[in-house]
This record gives sequence, C-alpha cells and structure tokens, in this order.
Amino acid sequence: MLNNKEVSKEQSSTNKFWQYLKKNGFTILMVIVVGAMLASPDAKSFVLRQLMATGLFNASIDKNDAGTSPQANTDFDFANEKGNVQNTASFRGKVVFINFWASWCPPCRAEFPSIETLYTKLKDNPNIFFLTINEDSDLATGKAYLDKEKFSVPMYQSNGNVPAEVYSGALPTTVVLDKSGKVRFHHTGFANYASDKFVKQIEELINEQ
Repeated sequence: MLNNKEVSKEQSSTNKFWQYLKKNGFTILMVIVVGAMLASPDAKSFVLRQLMATGLFNASIDKNDAGTSPQANTDFDFANEKGNVQNTASFRGKVVFINFWASWCPPCRAEFPSIETLYTKLKDNPNIFFLTINEDSDLATGKAYLDKEKFSVPMYQSNGNVPAEVYSGALPTTVVLDKSGKVRFHHTGFANYASDKFVKQIEELINEQ
C-alpha cells in the first residue's frame, strides 16, 4: 500500500497533469487536428466541411458583376467517360455549372457533397448543364472516388486548352456561365453550393430571357 507521502505525491502529479491539460488543451487539440489534416485527405476535407457548415463559405452570385467582357472566349472542348467530345458553345441557351476538381484535393472533397446536392435539385431542369471536370491524372481514380462516395454527378475531362478566364490551374475552381456563355460566377477555393440562396440565384439565371 502507498503511504501518505506517496499518495500526496501521486495526487500532486495528477493535479499538475490536469492543470497542464487545462492550460494547453487548445494547443494540444490544434496539434492533433493539424497532424490529422497532414496525414489524411479525408481528415482535411472533414475539417473544411465543418468550416463550411458555419455558413461563412456559402457561394453567392453577384448580379452586378457579369465577370467577363462579351468578347472573352469561355468555350473549350471536354470529353465524357466514353471519350465523346463536346464544346461548351453547344450549350448556349443553358446555364452551365462548371467545377474543376480532383480526388486527391481535400477542398474539392469538402465541397463536393454540396455540388451533389445542387445537382440533385436541378438535374431534371433541361436549362442547366453540370460540367464537373476531373483533373486526376488517371480517369479511373476520379471515377472510383465518385463511386465510393455514391455521388451521381457526371464526370468529364477537359480536352485541350481551357481559357484562362475559366480555369488557371487552381483546384477547386467553380464557374457558372449564363445562357449567352458569359461568366457570371467565378470562384477559386472551396465553397458551399447547396445553400438556399445559391440555388435560388441559379434558378434566376435559368429563368433569365
């Protein structure tokens, strides 16, 4: 059995431990979070998704900013999973929601559920086209990610050069073209595209004459 002195010493050590934990708990938590983020893309995307839940990263279309001049070229070729090539110019008269993403990109993973939600809400509307461009070096890797997460958003790859006005290489990048092919929204970095406000703004673009 422990004598009184040993018991007192053990209690003192325990108290010091809890005092240290109380004083440095936030720092320890941040170290754990950062360590997890560095180790796992899933952990990184989970943390980013929690930040998105605050509402601070909700996407919004500024009606006063059309984004590009009428002369700017925003058209490019893309291919579906079967290799069939199309050009964005063929979708004049439709709103085109474009997202450049990759399965290894944590911010892309963080925002993709919101894109899936937006797609689910609007996919049956014939006046919008969802163009999600996968930037994985291997198409099968991107497809495997979508299948694993049970996402139904269709997957495409760019075919040739994409105008800098649309995509400059940063992931994720999201662009919305109006019915005339003009950029009405351009955002680099993750965002929430499933908010009621953004869905309403997309519907307003769809209803523009």
